[in-house]
Formats: sequence, structure tokens, C-alpha cells
Amino acid sequence: MEGDAALLLLADSRLPAGGHAHSGGVEEAVRRGTVTGTGDLARFLRGRLATAGLVTAALAATACELAAAEAGAGAATAPAAPAAYGGGAGPQLGAARDPKVPPADDAADGIELWRRLDTEADARTASPAQREAARTQGRLLLRTARRLWPSAALDALARAVPEGPHHPVALGAAAASAGCAPRQAALAAAYTSVTGPATAAVRLLGLDPVTVHRLLAGLAPALEDAARAACAALDDAAPADDEPDGRETEHHPEHISERHPGQQPGHPHGRHAAWHARWRALPGHSAPALDLLAEGHLTNPMKLFVS
Repeated sequence: MEGDAALLLLADSRLPAGGHAHSGGVEEAVRRGTVTGTGDLARFLRGRLATAGLVTAALAATACELAAAEAGAGAATAPAAPAAYGGGAGPQLGAARDPKVPPADDAADGIELWRRLDTEADARTASPAQREAARTQGRLLLRTARRLWPSAALDALARAVPEGPHHPVALGAAAASAGCAPRQAALAAAYTSVTGPATAAVRLLGLDPVTVHRLLAGLAPALEDAARAACAALDDAAPADDEPDGRETEHHPEHISERHPGQQPGHPHGRHAAWHARWRALPGHSAPALDLLAEGHLTNPMKLFVS
């Protein structure tokens, strides 16, 4: 599978993107006494992976798909179910645009799609504290990725969300720029959703690092499942050519642009409708416990981690 080396770089905690400063809720859980040892930590990690981890994995896969489509097809076609989910890399993205050159109409259209995708991430993050943390991580990752893998997609994302995109959105765009496939982006997002809290628990509770990494090794099948489920959500949302004609036009006219993109070449509204139809299928699993931990951590004056 192409993109493996870039995947390792993206998932490496030593990547200078600030990920080591975030505990994923573990610090507040330790302060409240709900995580006191490896048993509690194992349950916490599984719960986080099944909720926030799955959502971030799906968002990362979606952002990777969008970045690859913007590079490969420009503004001409609507998205289709990518074969790259099972392996292989998406198209290599183009060189970074000269910032002195104003964006063309199709570039402005892409910027609007990035804004909408970031809004989708916002809607799936109920806690203001979690939103702030996700944007802080996303802003740092995007800044680093633009230096490591310069691309027009990363430049467009930076212009679309100047305050900083959500972390999984930035991760997916960076993955595409590095030559990764959507499933690889999803796997990286799922992986970092548990490794950050695990590393924080070692520092906060003085746990044996080998024992904690054994927990992570035990989560390997669940990580693979989360990445597959994240991409399956997009596969399920792809246009169905075997539906009777007129069915979707009666109730969902925007599906016309999904099934017959050639009828509206370059039309931004039809193209947006096709993407929005796919994004409606993204998982939105809420995790109230993680939201409460994030809000409590925000007001705690004595803390080791940013979030």
C-alpha cells in the first residue's frame, strides 16, 4: 500500500504539531478518580475509540477524499465512491499556489466546501472546550503539514478556516497531500485518538509504559475496525445506480448531480449538493462523558496538559 511511510509520520507523536500536549480527557478523568489504573484506562480507551475516535476517523477520511478530488478533478465532477479506500494512494496533489495570485472561481468553490466540512466537524463536537482543543491541534498540524507536504489543498483549507480547522479535517487534508488514501487517514485518526490519552496516563499515573502499550496492542483489531467503519459510512452514501429513475428526483433532487454530474458540468450548487449528501452519512456518535471531562478540564487551574 502506497503512503505507508507518510502514514507513520502523521501518526508519530514526535511530529511537531502539538499533539503531545493533549490528554484526550484522561487528565480530568484522573483528577476525578474515574481512571486510576490500567483497567480503568483500558475501558476509557475503548469507549473513546468507539465514539470520538470513530467520528474523527470518518472526518479524516472525508477530508482526504475531498482533497484528492479537488486535486484530481478540480471543479468539474461530483464525488464518487473511491476505490482507494481499500488501499493505495490518492492522486498526488499539486504544488502550493502563489499566495499573491487571487483564487479562481473553482478555487473559491473548493474553499466553500472546506468551510462546510469544518462545519460538519463542529456539529459533531458538542463541547465548546473540545472544539477549541480540536481547532488548536488542527491549526498546528496544518501549519506543520504545509511545510512538509506543500499543496494547493492545504493552502485552500488554511484560507477557508483561518482560525484553524478541526484536527481530523486537517489530518485528512495532510494525508492526501502526503499521498495517503482515505482509509489510511482514518486509521491515523483512530490511532491518535487513543495513543494521546494512553501516553498522558503513563505520565499522570506513573503506569508501566510496557503495560500501557500492551493495551494499545490489544486495540489493534478495534483500530482497523474503526477505520473500515469510517470509510464504510462514505461508501454507503455513494450514489446507487440501481435505484428506479425518478425516485431520488422526487424526494431528493440534489441526487441528480450525484448520479449524472455531466448534466451540470462545473455547476457549484450541484457539486456542493453531491458532497453534502455524502456527508450526511458521517457518524455523529456523541460522548457526553468526554464532553463533561473537557469542560471540567478547561476550568481546572492546575493541569499538565492543554486538553
